[in-house]
Amino acid sequence: MEAGSSPSQICNAWSVASRLSTSLPTSKRSSSWKKHLQSNAYCSKLDRVNVLTGHTGCVNALSWAKDGELLLSGGDDTSVRIWRLDSSDTTKEYPYVCDAVIRTGHRANIFNTQMLPHSNRIASVAGDKQVRIFDIGDIVSQAGDGRETLYTARQANVRILRCHSDSVKRITTEGTPDVFLTVSEDGTVRQHDLRAHHNCQNNQCPAPLVEFSHSLSTLSMSPLTPYQFVVAGESPYGFLFDRRQIGRHLEEEWGMPPDSRSVTTCVRRFGREARSPGESRGYPHITGVRMASDNGHEVLCSYSTDAVYLYSTRDDPHEPSAFQGGILASNDKGSQRPSPRQNADSEMSMQETPRRMSLDQLDTLMEQDIDHFLSQGASESQDGEGSTGSHEQEGVREDQDEDMVEEDDDDDEGGGAESFTNVPIILPCRKYTGACNIETVKDVNFLGPSDEFVVSGSDDGNFFIWDKASGKLCDILEGDGHVVNVIEGHPYLPLIAVSGIDTTVKLFAPTHGQSAFSRLENSDAIINHNEESSSRRVDLATLMMYARVARRAGIDGDECTTQ
Repeated sequence: MEAGSSPSQICNAWSVASRLSTSLPTSKRSSSWKKHLQSNAYCSKLDRVNVLTGHTGCVNALSWAKDGELLLSGGDDTSVRIWRLDSSDTTKEYPYVCDAVIRTGHRANIFNTQMLPHSNRIASVAGDKQVRIFDIGDIVSQAGDGRETLYTARQANVRILRCHSDSVKRITTEGTPDVFLTVSEDGTVRQHDLRAHHNCQNNQCPAPLVEFSHSLSTLSMSPLTPYQFVVAGESPYGFLFDRRQIGRHLEEEWGMPPDSRSVTTCVRRFGREARSPGESRGYPHITGVRMASDNGHEVLCSYSTDAVYLYSTRDDPHEPSAFQGGILASNDKGSQRPSPRQNADSEMSMQETPRRMSLDQLDTLMEQDIDHFLSQGASESQDGEGSTGSHEQEGVREDQDEDMVEEDDDDDEGGGAESFTNVPIILPCRKYTGACNIETVKDVNFLGPSDEFVVSGSDDGNFFIWDKASGKLCDILEGDGHVVNVIEGHPYLPLIAVSGIDTTVKLFAPTHGQSAFSRLENSDAIINHNEESSSRRVDLATLMMYARVARRAGIDGDECTTQ
């Protein structure tokens, strides 16, 4: 105010300033409005807006970095590509171009890659059992100019970790540039701290956070609850662990006393009420888990040959005694029990350590199980034509003794003896159906600024989007020529990156006109086809299990290059 202003002028000025300040949006209101717009954008029609080329193999890994400024991709060609928005290209709506390619030095397929928070480091994991760390500081500092820079493993590599003894499948960052978690098919979850050096070759690696008797393939953590993580694999359960051990009594919060010998405690398991109609009883397992970043208590689990399920860690659990093979026994009494295994060797395929089987044993087991599946299908077909019941044809009588029943239930566990059998089990609060999950290890994800949607890939080359609250199918989009495995939403833009068996990365965003890649109009035919694929008696998931067993047993042969 100028000198000599009257009191009335001063009051009027303050009144105007006050009205202006109340009319301007606050930071919180602005953030809420942006979330609202992004959520509404996902409700509109989505279409493919760009195809990113350059990989020469399946793209198994996608992740956004630097608050969405960068997109990382990796796959079977053992390279990591770094994509950035090219502001000089006005011909495309989302003109992402490859800024740099890192020849990682991995000797097998890359399954996951993440940029460590608050740093320029990238971590990658692969089927060669290694975790590799790269520093790309000069790449991040440059503006995207459309030119692609090649970095060899020697130029960019910072460190190699060989703590795992089998394929490493997922990375989960912890909000720091030095600490992250990895999960492996060796059945362990490990925490790595880049500030603490050790020699992996001399067995100096820190003890794992978690160790299972079965293979693990997926891991997730929410930034709102970083002391918890969910892990799953060749088991009918997902497992929630709590790392808050020092000075805490978990019995007060979870009803589970902490294990004094471990830095983690398994506090909950996630199970189901019933199987999918076409699901094999011998090998139930989970291919993908995801914890919600918006609330920290919701968990998604994607079951092979079944559907995607939503859980909440706040729900009341059930006692483990009510479950058999990962299924709530009270809801499963009416279903038909399978016939017992043909012989003791076939039983060994699910119970013994894979490394103990020879090539001849593996071939014999595969032939027996395939014959068994085919004979089951033939018996069911004859039963539908008016022949005697399938129970009698398969040698299963209604008065079957309890020992045989218990043997079948043990076989349901899959992958060996089940872990943490005393931990309470949570049932799902929502189920999302329509996609087909048999041929590969598919991830699952939330979508939207407040995790309003659920997304999953499918064996038919599409990816499905459901409304989380209602379970309603929102859209089906063609994302791959064969199979969609990975779907990652941009942190703040209505943009989705999708990859699978193809060598490309597809970007999807809202469109103004008709969507050329939406298949929602054919949803009934697509869902029916997927249901038929899932119900085939020759269980592809079981055959893939044999392939993994063969690889762990050291048997030479072509390995499936998918996840």
